[in-house]
Parts: sequence; structure tokens; C-alpha cells
Amino acid sequence: MACTLSELRNKEVISQCNGARIGFVDDLEVDTRSARICSLVIYGRLKFFGLLGRQDDCVIPWESISLIGEDTILVSCDNKKRRKHRKRVGFLKK
Repeated sequence: MACTLSELRNKEVISQCNGARIGFVDDLEVDTRSARICSLVIYGRLKFFGLLGRQDDCVIPWESISLIGEDTILVSCDNKKRRKHRKRVGFLKK
């Protein structure tokens, strides 16, 4: 099954351990040397309507993905990592 990034972004990520909804795919980490996807990134939820920032992002390694279905992505919960949300930097800003 071939899947584009825009199709991945519309799929809901579900934990296989407890059935909890993690969120939707927001970003991918790609290894540029081997041209392979390393992990899926799900941005943290907004705190107080975004005024207080975001919660930590959820980074799911590609090896933790159990199944990519039509509407959902099932992941095992043992390798899930959290990291601080990176702010987007404009194209011309340093």
C-alpha cells in the first residue's frame, strides 16, 4: 500500500496497549542518507488556547508502528518518546 504524507496526516494514531488516541501525524523525521522515515512526530496539545505554549511532542519510532490502516495507525507504546516542541523558524530567519 502506497501512502503520501498528506494521507498520513489524516490518519489517527492509536496506542495498541490501552487504545488511547495519541493524535494525528504532524511531521516526519527522515534519514537523508538512506532516504527512510525514522519516526512520526505528533505535536503536543495547546495549553490554554495556545497562550501558554504546547505540551511536549510525541515522537514514535518507525519500528514501533504495528499497522497502518485506512483510517488509523496502530503503534506499540513501549518506545514512545517525548521532547520539547520546536518552534518553527521562518525561511529567512536564523
